Amino acid sequence: MYDIHCHILPAIDDGAKDKAEALSLLKLAVAEGITHIVFTPHMHIGRFDNSKVDIYHTFFDFKQLAADHNIKIEMACAAEVRIDADLIYLFSQKKIPFLGQLENKSIVLLELPHSHFPQGTEKLISWMIDKDIVPVIAHPERNRDIQKNNQLAIKLKKLGCYLQLTAGSVCGQFGDSSYKLSEFLLSNNMVDVIASDAHNLKRRPPKLKEAFNYISKKYSASYANDLFINNPKNITSNLFIC
Repeated sequence: MYDIHCHILPAIDDGAKDKAEALSLLKLAVAEGITHIVFTPHMHIGRFDNSKVDIYHTFFDFKQLAADHNIKIEMACAAEVRIDADLIYLFSQKKIPFLGQLENKSIVLLELPHSHFPQGTEKLISWMIDKDIVPVIAHPERNRDIQKNNQLAIKLKKLGCYLQLTAGSVCGQFGDSSYKLSEFLLSNNMVDVIASDAHNLKRRPPKLKEAFNYISKKYSASYANDLFINNPKNITSNLFIC
């Protein structure tokens, strides 16, 4: 399986607090059956002011550490980018690490706040699409406004976005509202990727297997394979070339 959204890089955001926890999380990912993983630390202006250089520096250091510990998993990095008007400048200056390339378009993991659907979201996404930058919307099922009005998710799809659910939401671990919206999106074939959004060992581990099995049984094995393997592989294939 592919996990293309997680916070395992050490001491760079609200994920793994140090190298020891990061290594433990990575070992757990391997045990879970994850073969390819993309580390996506937060880029959140004013809260996690990580630069592209910061992220790559931390990634290459950790990749070497994982190799030193003989952890067998393919690794790459990008970022989970919080929506903000200043993203137009950051994109124009090539300061955003992309999640991949697909059909000659750049793919970015874009995060909305959990609390609301910000004014101007559709306008910014339309600008991105016009510039051949396609957002993968991180965990839309956990956004309160989308939970209240699933038409917002339909709007995001019509704009050209991909949708990425959190595995824990599919299994009911983020509450009833997230679960119900996940079911709506899954049953209407609106989901493109499922990822762990792992942050720590206790409450937010890098687990995908339970959600994979759930979708295989409730929907189909081919649907699960698309969400956990084929689609994320297509999105991130250029990250794993070397």
